[in-house]
Amino acid sequence: MSGFRQLTRKKQQLEEGECIDLLKNTKRGVLSVLGDDGYPYGSPINHFYNEEDGKLYFHGNMSGHKVDAMKRCDKVSFCVMDEGCHNGDDWFLTIRSVIAFGRMEFIEDHDVLVDIARKLSYKFTDDEQYIEKEIRNAGPRTLMYAMTIENLCGKRVSER
Repeated sequence: MSGFRQLTRKKQQLEEGECIDLLKNTKRGVLSVLGDDGYPYGSPINHFYNEEDGKLYFHGNMSGHKVDAMKRCDKVSFCVMDEGCHNGDDWFLTIRSVIAFGRMEFIEDHDVLVDIARKLSYKFTDDEQYIEKEIRNAGPRTLMYAMTIENLCGKRVSER
């Protein structure tokens, strides 16, 4: 047994390709770690799904609650959801969400950090001058980490 639960409402389950599409196209999600004193710690964060290796990449400060938690325990989860859509004239939204479980590793290779930072930046802007300036100025103070996905599950739910 893998240790990961199966979705109970199979009709709501998204196919893996739709899950990956959501990871690629959403800009932000919530990264959850095992925080201080065993409390869950969830933090909104932007991300990049790398199709080449199937990993999720994140960046942030070199220290803090999240970093300390990931150093203690590399098991994390990451959740994204779309904006939802109306079905015809219905008042309620249908929302797709994905949760990924996996293990986090810190990226030591500077060239990988710069490459992923550039790819992540293109999700928000195509202003190359801005991107290069940010990488040059903030890069040395940036910690990059990668999540190897061990379990991926998505579902579609209606608010009604």
